[in-house]
Amino acid sequence: MTRVKDIFEQLCRLAPLELQMGFDNSGFLFGRLEGEVSKVLLALDVTPAVVDEAVELGAELIVSHHPLIFSPLKSVTDEKLLKLAANNISVISMHTNLDIAQGGVNDVLMEALGAAVEAPLDEQDCGRVGTLPGPMSMPEFISLCKEVLKTKGLRYYDSGRPVEHLAVMGGSGGDSLETAFQLGCDTYLTADIKYHQFLQAEELGINLIDGDHFCTENLVIPVLAGKLEEHFKDLSFTVSKVHCQTVSFA
Repeated sequence: MTRVKDIFEQLCRLAPLELQMGFDNSGFLFGRLEGEVSKVLLALDVTPAVVDEAVELGAELIVSHHPLIFSPLKSVTDEKLLKLAANNISVISMHTNLDIAQGGVNDVLMEALGAAVEAPLDEQDCGRVGTLPGPMSMPEFISLCKEVLKTKGLRYYDSGRPVEHLAVMGGSGGDSLETAFQLGCDTYLTADIKYHQFLQAEELGINLIDGDHFCTENLVIPVLAGKLEEHFKDLSFTVSKVHCQTVSFA
């Protein structure tokens, strides 16, 4: 018999909670640790559609990247929480600890791009710096990113430099642009990039790509499902089919 706490303990081995950043709320966030589990749904976010998907699937547990709850609850009126409780569904969220952990979000992103990881991007071990097997033109790399990220579109600045020594940070990472430049990177891939950061990229002469928050992080979800499946061979692990990139391009 596998319980929620067994899966939680394994997730903490893969992405220790002590790695999470100060603002974060990773961990066991909802439900019963002693609850029995046979089916698990994994998704980047716990949206209403994901909760409905879990109910339809008969899952007793949702494992997400972004935390279900960030601020302290003063009352339980949220429809998602009420539906989770009514259907005895627990929630575990692994956020910045999964970003930072070895084999986590940023390592998966680099591997998907075919780059060898060399070092963390910053002193908090967020992001990664690495090198491609050989130089690519920016148009070639943009095509690769679109294919790997399965994105509907990309926002980017092309400095005219070939892509070889790059930095990545899944999710919001625009503030680390200058760090990537100082480390000698010709290209930086992240998400949620602001206007002034594109201007800064032009001034620095570095390629900058906004790969979308969902797309740069969601790559880790099937990888995480696979790791759990290897450990809990008698359980069913399903990657959400309803949660996808929310942004569209005209």
